[in-house]
Amino acid sequence: MTTPVIRIRDLSIRFGEVWVHQGLNLDIERGELVSLVGGSGSGKTTLLRMVVGLLTPTGGTIEIFGEPLFGGGIARERALRQRFGVLFQHGALFSAFNVFDNIAFPLRELKRYDEGAIHDLVMLKLSMVELLPRHGKLMPAELSGGMIKRVALARALALEPELLLLDEPTAGLDPDRSDSFVRLIRMLGDELGLTVLLVTHDLDTLAALSTRVAVLAEHRILAYGTTDEIMHIDHPFIRNFFLSERSVRALQNSGHDPLQPRQ
Repeated sequence: MTTPVIRIRDLSIRFGEVWVHQGLNLDIERGELVSLVGGSGSGKTTLLRMVVGLLTPTGGTIEIFGEPLFGGGIARERALRQRFGVLFQHGALFSAFNVFDNIAFPLRELKRYDEGAIHDLVMLKLSMVELLPRHGKLMPAELSGGMIKRVALARALALEPELLLLDEPTAGLDPDRSDSFVRLIRMLGDELGLTVLLVTHDLDTLAALSTRVAVLAEHRILAYGTTDEIMHIDHPFIRNFFLSERSVRALQNSGHDPLQPRQ
């Protein structure tokens, strides 16, 4: 039996007296692309921030590649976190750095590469996200929303991660740019053999990318399975999420039909 890339057990976190998660469990296997969905305030981004180590849980455990995320010293934690890349919702680019320096930042922090090697690696990452070398000279303020996402993705891929974590990767993009970015994520996932966990509320993104869907509600993972399995579960949030007029149209366009009875 293979070790899950992400293994979460009995995870809990609270802010003051308010519990966000209680007894949350989730396994993500290598090569899967899992969409995390939930209502506003359900704690999707909070869960993602715990998985990347930006928040410490109140209780429970998180393992990445079979190793505890927390503990064992700074060097061990740092080595583990170099195995995953993160794309934050709004890109989180350094406004004072140009595109080249944003992508180069994690490579320089490692202090393993000379500037010649860093230049070649940055050019490679730009190419991977379908940007040109001349784009490396642009400042974040000069980029469109779609380009910001691509630069942030290039930076997330800088250290050749095995695991990619995406927070609302298509938020704020128009339909054409969103479709293009989804195709890029799917292509890179296939070519690089990535395991992906993405937070999304967008049905088109979910339907186009997901191998499985995790539904976050009632402080826990309420349901976990394929899109077809999830959308036929009788629960108020799932009905509202999958059976709105727009949701039905998006799912039908991608080959899923929530109105079709399960066989």
